[in-house]
Amino acid sequence: MDIETFREYCLSLPGTTEGMKWGHLCFMIEEKMFFIIAIDEDNSFSIKCDPEEFDALTAREGIQQAHHMAKRQWIRVANLEVFNDTELKSRVEASRAMVLAKLSKKVQAKYV
Repeated sequence: MDIETFREYCLSLPGTTEGMKWGHLCFMIEEKMFFIIAIDEDNSFSIKCDPEEFDALTAREGIQQAHHMAKRQWIRVANLEVFNDTELKSRVEASRAMVLAKLSKKVQAKYV
């Protein structure tokens, strides 16, 4: 998936906004980041993951623990091609859902 198609997809998710943090493009819900991509570094990105999937994910080629992020909760992926389009979208939606689940019930209700 190319970066523009990916960006359009992320922004189509209810309540998603974009911004820049540490020189990277971030996608957020309620100002809480669920995806960060280094466009100037071959589109490597970090995404929140289920801690129970962490070991299986980091055993795959092109995936490792995300630096400077919560241990075993964020992975760094070499580029957008590591996952096929279906898995990439699924992982983005799961990351967004994990971040949303940490917000108040009132905030969550806006996106159901």
